[in-house]
Amino acid sequence: MAPSRREQILGTAAELFAERGFHGVSVHDIGAACGISGPALYRHFAGKHAMLADMLVGISQRLLVEGHRRAAATDDPVRTLRALIRWHVEFALEHPALIVVQEREWTNLQPQARDAVRSLQLAYIDEWVGAVRTLRPGLDRARARAAVQAVFGLLNSTPHSARIGPDRMAELLEQMAIGALSHDSLPGP
Repeated sequence: MAPSRREQILGTAAELFAERGFHGVSVHDIGAACGISGPALYRHFAGKHAMLADMLVGISQRLLVEGHRRAAATDDPVRTLRALIRWHVEFALEHPALIVVQEREWTNLQPQARDAVRSLQLAYIDEWVGAVRTLRPGLDRARARAAVQAVFGLLNSTPHSARIGPDRMAELLEQMAIGALSHDSLPGP
């Protein structure tokens, strides 16, 4: 299915924000890159802050919903963790601009949007923590959360580190993540 005009605008804005930073891009820049006037964007968004909020809340929702769907598709703990890893790797490799925007533009989110993103992110982290703790029942929640967030750092480095082609990079990241979080390699309490 083709993306809606609104999704096209958000995709263009993400590319520009990743390239030039939130404050380095005007509504007119986004409009010009989309082939419409800057003021025409106001039919879709209240302004740049609304675009950023929709962008980051949207990707956080998407990560959580799809992560939950994939994790729920199996009862095997190793397959669950692999499904979560595969999903995040796929997302990171397909949407590097969104990863960069999430990393760099957090402080430009309005407080309500920041709270929404944080809540969705914590739920997504908890999905992973549950999978890790199923593999390592004796692992305390804080340590599992720290390990998951460290793996997110690895996976979210793809805009800066993906230099060997998407298939090979996906395979490498999946191997590294499962190695870092597997029951055989994650140190216990």
